Amino acid sequence: MNASVPPSPGLVPWDAPELTSVNRLPMHALAHPAETMLDGVWDFQLLPHPRADRGNTWQDIEVPGLWTMQGTSDKPHYTNIAMPFEAPYPHPPAANPTGVYRRRFPAGEWTGRRVVLHVGAVESVLAVRVNGADVGISKDSHLAAEFDISEYVHRGDNELELTVVKWSDANYIEDQDQWWHGGIARSVHIYTTPQTYLADVQAVADFDPDTGRAALALAVDVATQHGAVGEGWTVRARIADRPAITATVPPTRSTADVVPTKPTPGVYPDEQPAAFVPDGVFDLLPLHAAGAALSDDEQAIALLVHDGAFPPRGGHVRLRADDLDVRPWSAEDPQLYALAVELIGPDGEVAHSTTLRIGFRRVEIRGRDLLVNGRRIWVQGVNRHDFNPRTGRVISREQMVSELALLKRFNVNAVRTSHYPNDPVFLQLCDEYGLYVVDEANIEAHGHAATVCADPRYLGAFVDRVSRMVRRDKNHPCVIMWSLGNESGYGVNHDAAAGWVRSYDPTRPLHYEGAIASDWHAGHRATDVVCPMYPTVDALRAYAEHPRADRPVILCEYAHSEGNSTGGLAAYWDLFESTPGLQGGFIWEFADHGLDPDGDGRFRYGGDFDDHPNDGTMCINGVVFADGTPQPAFHEARHLFAPVRVVSGADEARRGQVRLRNRLTFTDLSNLTLGLQVETIAGAGGIVTVPAPAVAPGGDGVLDLPHDVTKALGDPAAVALTLIVRLAAATPWAAEGTEIGRVQVPLGIPALLPAAERASGHVPLDDEGLFVHPLLSAPPTLSLWRALTDNDLAAALDRRAVRTGLFRVTRTLLDLDASDGEATVTSRYTAAYGPTIEHRQHIVAVSDTCFRFEERVFVPDELDDIPRLGVTFAAAPGFESVSWLGRGPHETYPDRKRSGLLGRFTSSVDGLAVPYLRPQENGGRADVTQFVLSADGACDIAVTVDRPVQMNVSHFLPADLESVRHTWELKARPETYVHLDVAHRGVGSAAVGPDTHPDHRVGPGEYHWSWQLELG
Repeated sequence: MNASVPPSPGLVPWDAPELTSVNRLPMHALAHPAETMLDGVWDFQLLPHPRADRGNTWQDIEVPGLWTMQGTSDKPHYTNIAMPFEAPYPHPPAANPTGVYRRRFPAGEWTGRRVVLHVGAVESVLAVRVNGADVGISKDSHLAAEFDISEYVHRGDNELELTVVKWSDANYIEDQDQWWHGGIARSVHIYTTPQTYLADVQAVADFDPDTGRAALALAVDVATQHGAVGEGWTVRARIADRPAITATVPPTRSTADVVPTKPTPGVYPDEQPAAFVPDGVFDLLPLHAAGAALSDDEQAIALLVHDGAFPPRGGHVRLRADDLDVRPWSAEDPQLYALAVELIGPDGEVAHSTTLRIGFRRVEIRGRDLLVNGRRIWVQGVNRHDFNPRTGRVISREQMVSELALLKRFNVNAVRTSHYPNDPVFLQLCDEYGLYVVDEANIEAHGHAATVCADPRYLGAFVDRVSRMVRRDKNHPCVIMWSLGNESGYGVNHDAAAGWVRSYDPTRPLHYEGAIASDWHAGHRATDVVCPMYPTVDALRAYAEHPRADRPVILCEYAHSEGNSTGGLAAYWDLFESTPGLQGGFIWEFADHGLDPDGDGRFRYGGDFDDHPNDGTMCINGVVFADGTPQPAFHEARHLFAPVRVVSGADEARRGQVRLRNRLTFTDLSNLTLGLQVETIAGAGGIVTVPAPAVAPGGDGVLDLPHDVTKALGDPAAVALTLIVRLAAATPWAAEGTEIGRVQVPLGIPALLPAAERASGHVPLDDEGLFVHPLLSAPPTLSLWRALTDNDLAAALDRRAVRTGLFRVTRTLLDLDASDGEATVTSRYTAAYGPTIEHRQHIVAVSDTCFRFEERVFVPDELDDIPRLGVTFAAAPGFESVSWLGRGPHETYPDRKRSGLLGRFTSSVDGLAVPYLRPQENGGRADVTQFVLSADGACDIAVTVDRPVQMNVSHFLPADLESVRHTWELKARPETYVHLDVAHRGVGSAAVGPDTHPDHRVGPGEYHWSWQLELG
């Protein structure tokens, strides 16, 4: 590779795990303003491998940008665990796409200044060349690389060339569940500093919850471009309008500068030399170190001797301010302060300065609790990748703002940066908006986990990646834990990285799942929390009750949300909120990773780019769609994470009071309003808005209902009282009045199915005993199969649904007894592999347009876990509107319905559907007792059921959904298909994680229910 800078003969930079960088500057926490922004259009060539000769033809390409998303021949590739190429560990393949980026830039007024090139992130090896000279090399696809290019630039135009090698030894520790790309993912710019400059600032802003006072400890590094830091430099720091604190910068010295030299034998002075070192002075040093009793003077001399023998770091200065009166930072009240740090030269002038935004807070673990500012917090988190469907991993500030605002509106208070450090702008926004962050190093070796973690060739890379992340992000109050990476086994390389972090930043706990993966009671060297992946509720309860349990439990990943999923989320939070030692976790994950490189709305997943091997839809597992639209699962999370919880029932509400619980940790509820709305059988009443009572954090309080609301609750048609939770004032992430949740007091839905009446009409049946009517295009029959969800297809379930054979059933009429407006039809449904289900249907013609069905079904023992059980029929074309009484307005399923409100809702048939990228069962509504289908001609089909059922109304048959790979390939039918399930299997999260709980499965036995059908 022409742009390579081999550190020694024969070493190949992209095939050398021991090599992490060449000439790359140390990582720091300072944000330098760009003086020359280099984003925009660059010249580009894509080579087949790093040693290939360049051609004469260049094409335009955007920077930042990934060439895999900009129409080149090298396409995105998705894998979860397997490496995307064939090569022996730890080597890259010979076929290795390599991008050469070239552009010219003018030099500024840089004489006498240090010129630094900043490259935000590249995938995966970067080589830098300026004006034809090799500058340096960097690895780590998610942290910036900086190079001092002062000696390479000249006046006028300069040429910059960045060569990016896609495959390297680094891929083996970047083997994350994500799309593989190549290119430059973050901004490129040049900044300058004076020759003596602020190299780094570490600000430990501590808050003591016992005293309510704060302290600031600063460690400032001053460096020079050439040589040593001289005398006369001072650092001055100031927080907002408080008095400044100052300290003298120690110059750079060596031992030779301060330790007297020994006399040369045979060469003696003519005059007697003066005594310089008192007798016994060097004995004071070990005596002091041993803790011996010394006088104050002797202790002072011992310290002077130590500093003489081991001079302190030149350019390193510490400053401190105590007893500060500040408001502490938390995710609920993210108070930030401006910290100005200035470097004062020997002439008394400010030579260099920087400003940080800091928050005073304390993170600690006491026993089995993670505390912020002395209080136990809930971790209501999501895992988040950098992702954009059009650009891959190139994320704009505007997108970050949009995503974080959405997270806050959905009551998420924590983010794990899976599985690499995010753009610094993301952390700045988390500081400002208020989100706790688990900052994760760019280390995942999923395909070679047990090997890489103990491979000494990768020791430097482990420590390098973890330490650079910590050095960059140390001043962000939002960061409450450091993560050593993900799914990389557990070995000495982790312990080495952990040891570095514990020494450099003892103020934050460590997080690493691999250290406890096989034993939740182990791994203390590498993790301060028990952070398992996808545990069952039973496993969490067992640990919480175990006598050896000694750390907080915070799930690093749970509630895997692939497709129609995230069932059982409420069960987790019921356990968290009732069990000491359990504090929450991070849902997997925030967004679907469906790529849309053409911008046509046709999102794609693994295999759609002829990428082999691939893991298909494993990347489509977010609680928001790839375009950022919230999925029903995210509404479930919003409800469970809401700051307000109702802890009283219908009787108290009818008496005019509702008891509320404040789930917040630091703030009361006075910053909220509550919109009170009575839900009735006919629909929702008007909204009465009242201030929320100022319930203390973690406490309970009473809301007195207005008289009109209490009166409305006494109406027999009332089914629930809804409390709409809104912001009383604007925040940086939402306007005043923004809704952040809805909670309810259910009152109960009265029985709507009339008592059985005597027959007074005719039951229209065909020769097979099937009910027929002009408004129906398909008669009511048993419903036993659903379009399999991603969780139904989980490898761990071993084709359980398929083995039922219910994907294809044959109905056989056994008996038909019809007389006097009644009919009893007995039939058998035979599954593809033999098991049979008996169905007995008794139909009564209440009138010519109203029919009552009494269903009785016998499921045999061998069918111990089936997808659904109910009836299905189809309405003739034209029925496009549906109104239902049950849970809504969004999709709900038996194990994901806590967020579903009880009431009357209306939607178009198309509006009920949820467009999961791979078509599957979707659009269901739980606990429905009555619904009406309407056509434009005011013709209705009404159904009333004797118990709550799972309703699905759609323009697709299950077979339609299973016939295509993408939702955008579906062709809607004109008929409207209805499913009414007396039992429906929950959605679970079995693709990765626990299967649907047995309480939400459909097993063998006898089922019976009644329903009424009104036509016309």
